[in-house]
Amino acid sequence: MTGPTSDELRQAMGRFVTGVTVVTTLAGGLDHAMTANAVVSVSLDPMLVLLCVEQEARWHDAVLAAGVWGVSILGEQDRATAQWLATRGRPLHDQLARVDVERGPVTGVALLSGALATLECRTQQVVPAGDHTVLLAEVLHVGLPDHTGDALTFYRGRFGHLS
Repeated sequence: MTGPTSDELRQAMGRFVTGVTVVTTLAGGLDHAMTANAVVSVSLDPMLVLLCVEQEARWHDAVLAAGVWGVSILGEQDRATAQWLATRGRPLHDQLARVDVERGPVTGVALLSGALATLECRTQQVVPAGDHTVLLAEVLHVGLPDHTGDALTFYRGRFGHLS
């Protein structure tokens, strides 16, 4: 019996519904951003989250250099932004020009103004894991806007929403 293939694992995990976020950092005087769904709450005391980042993503080197990053939890209204920031090869300069952002009060990273919630994080541990790196981070600030809406989801390679 042979083991599973990477394609089989991709298909299996594609059947696991996840939320969608945009993660941001500020390095070399530039905003760096990408769409991510591998964000997990780890602990409430201390407040910790983790993020898995593909090592080939340009965001990877930027966040390692910066040491701080933001998470914007997306609603259905942010689908176009999620698609844009998931596009490989998009321009690095001004990639957030078409996105309404505000600066995090603690780290100064860009956070999406219309997000359902935001986090500002400081990396505590960096763990190589195959073709990804796991970032374990302390949560420095939580933003909970008054507006609510349907959550943007990712399932079987497509965006959807959850009320």
